[in-house]
Amino acid sequence: MKSVPGTALVEMGDEYAVDRAVTHLNSIKVFGKKLNVCVSKQQAVIPSQVFELTDGSSSYQDFSLTRNNRFSSAHSGRNIIQPPATVLHFYNAPPTLSQHQLQKLCTEHNVPAFTKFKVFDAKPSSKTLSGLLEFDSKTEAVEALTVLNHHQIRIPNSSNPFTLKLCFSTSSHL
Repeated sequence: MKSVPGTALVEMGDEYAVDRAVTHLNSIKVFGKKLNVCVSKQQAVIPSQVFELTDGSSSYQDFSLTRNNRFSSAHSGRNIIQPPATVLHFYNAPPTLSQHQLQKLCTEHNVPAFTKFKVFDAKPSSKTLSGLLEFDSKTEAVEALTVLNHHQIRIPNSSNPFTLKLCFSTSSHL
């Protein structure tokens, strides 16, 4: 919203998604700021009101058709909606990814490093790795998820990168 610096208007798929966003994200801290998430009087984002942000990027982005939108696929019914927590579930990681490499990824992107790490036993046919990362606080986990979710990890001699996926876990600790 150009008239109110530091704000954004986000259009969700339905009223339930709006309710979940307000319930789970209002008042959380991220990057030193407290989010204020509330329902807008405006019913939809108007693409014609696009403007350029100070960094040169567009003020409008449509994520409805992106492959990374886990709520628009046929498997969206399997999604478990979790509020922010200290534990993140990671998946779709390269099978060779190590704890050290994940720590390095956090350092390279200036996000807090996790304090505990657990890898799930993979099926022999599995081509990816999944597990849990525990952080010291919800804020640290939120910041790591914000920066590293959908991060592309390239592996030598592999044709396609792996898209690291993160979500809040149902586990309260490791």
